[in-house]
Amino acid sequence: MTDIRKICVFCGSSPGHDPRYIHQARTLGRVLAENDLTLVFGASNIGLMGALAAAVMENSGYAIGVIPKRIYQMVSHRPLSEEHVVEDMHERKALMYNLADAFLVMPGGLGTMEEFFEAFTWNQLGYHLKPIGILEVNEFFAPLLAFLKHMAAEGFCRQEQLDTLAVEQDPACLIKRLQEQKLKPISKHDHGRGLPDKNQEPGEGR
Repeated sequence: MTDIRKICVFCGSSPGHDPRYIHQARTLGRVLAENDLTLVFGASNIGLMGALAAAVMENSGYAIGVIPKRIYQMVSHRPLSEEHVVEDMHERKALMYNLADAFLVMPGGLGTMEEFFEAFTWNQLGYHLKPIGILEVNEFFAPLLAFLKHMAAEGFCRQEQLDTLAVEQDPACLIKRLQEQKLKPISKHDHGRGLPDKNQEPGEGR
């Protein structure tokens, strides 16, 4: 059982076209508050991030926002339990990763995917062993999950690594799975697999 008190949520600062995205963000916020779990997020007051944080605060939860100075100066703000204004995106991600005991990903754009893949890569490399979950909404992640399976099938990552991802449609079920995870380091390579054959000519098999 993993001791999880703070969950970092990566999600969009846009609402998406389907109202189910906002609805599920608000549901997640309520579930976090009801389970005394602190939200760590990117501090946006709009889109899924805004709906998520609003639901946490409305249900007497605790929300920690981390936002770069440049973005902070461009947007309006909502009351949060804590708000950290940092120098840049690198410092933002580093602080969010350090604060969190686990990561949860909701639908979002390029920034959300970049944050997810970085956290997942750091897990693979052993920089942290924090559970990572995907909250599926409206089959948003189906193409991504299919691509990850293709990546493993083609020998560019380990299926065992992909198996550590918890994927659920229900926020409470996803949080329970994150709490039940016991992660261990999984190397990208297994007994040299993935390394070039010493007898292979340059460019062969690529």
